[in-house]
Amino acid sequence: MTHPGRDVAIVAFAQSDHRRRTDGLSEVETLMPVLHDALGQAGLAARDIDFTCSGSSDYLAGRAFSFTMALDGVGAWPPIAESHVETDGAWALYEAWVKILTGAADTALVYAFGTSSAGDIRDVLTRQLDPYYLAPLWPDPVALAALQAQALIDAGETDERALAGIAARSRAAAVPGAAVPRRQGERRPSGTGPRAGRPRGDDEPAAWIAEAVAARSADAKGTARGPRAADDYVVAPLRARDCPPIGDGAAAVVLAAGDTARRIHDRPAWIRGIDHRVEAHALGVRDLTDSPSTRLAATRAGAFDAPFDTAELHAPFTSQEVVLRKALRLGDDVTVNPSGGALAANPVMATGLIRLGEAAARIHRGASDRALAHATAGPCLQQNLVAVLEGETR
Repeated sequence: MTHPGRDVAIVAFAQSDHRRRTDGLSEVETLMPVLHDALGQAGLAARDIDFTCSGSSDYLAGRAFSFTMALDGVGAWPPIAESHVETDGAWALYEAWVKILTGAADTALVYAFGTSSAGDIRDVLTRQLDPYYLAPLWPDPVALAALQAQALIDAGETDERALAGIAARSRAAAVPGAAVPRRQGERRPSGTGPRAGRPRGDDEPAAWIAEAVAARSADAKGTARGPRAADDYVVAPLRARDCPPIGDGAAAVVLAAGDTARRIHDRPAWIRGIDHRVEAHALGVRDLTDSPSTRLAATRAGAFDAPFDTAELHAPFTSQEVVLRKALRLGDDVTVNPSGGALAANPVMATGLIRLGEAAARIHRGASDRALAHATAGPCLQQNLVAVLEGETR
């Protein structure tokens, strides 16, 4: 929906460095630097926040109510107004946005975190499926995304060469100073310096994407062969390069209303609309080559009311960018995933929130005037959130 009257903006965004494993860190230790960074950017203390909302999953952590431990990083005393969503932090931002629209808060802190390395993420995500027909078969998200990719290829919407181009462009965008392959007419991302949140050093995507996605490789005797090369199939037609890395990380944003936002930041990223919609749970009744829920959410958020120059898409698989480009009517004049997107860093439960944060950050630094941010949850783009962000007219 578009907002009825009150202006709300993202005024700060911070994220952790995303690493393959964070075995030596607790959720609190991962979160605290990120929360302090976001609050520091906004010039606020914890006591200045009217509402706090988080997104995470107990299934990833392997214990019930794990999000309550993370509150130690926020500081829950004196008592605070707090809420939690058991999904990506983008939906926590939606809840905080609505809270501010009602007038019940002027500022909000939203954060999300995920430790995908704690277990087998491909097995964990099967718990999202229909418990009667699909879940007993244990089809993992890579296998389901491969069905979607094959449907796109069979429909003539894409081919493996085009998917390889999406992978190359996305991962190059995440490496500071790299030459980024572009679609015709696509603008080069601004800024070439290193940025927090992008994998770097030994944790750069090229160093760990194959191991992160394709660890199930084995020879005829069942002996593990180690990481697959980027051009090896994981589940045909998806190769390792078409799949997201597995990693741990966290992100946080600060929201503020009206004049408060203007005092905090000289160019707030105003949220002009957010909407989220869901597809049918049963994959067999869906057209996997399209995403009507994304299109409807974009329509209700006002995305098609005017052109936008940037789109941050939560597309964990290269084939899903093809689906989203069609649903959102993205032309070559729109810069897509200048941050690298989920193909560069994919801390599950925080990736969608990062898309909103990255879009807002481009507005903050003047690289974008009107941006679209997208988040997804569930298999094959089952549930989708679209937000429209704008900067002040210069």
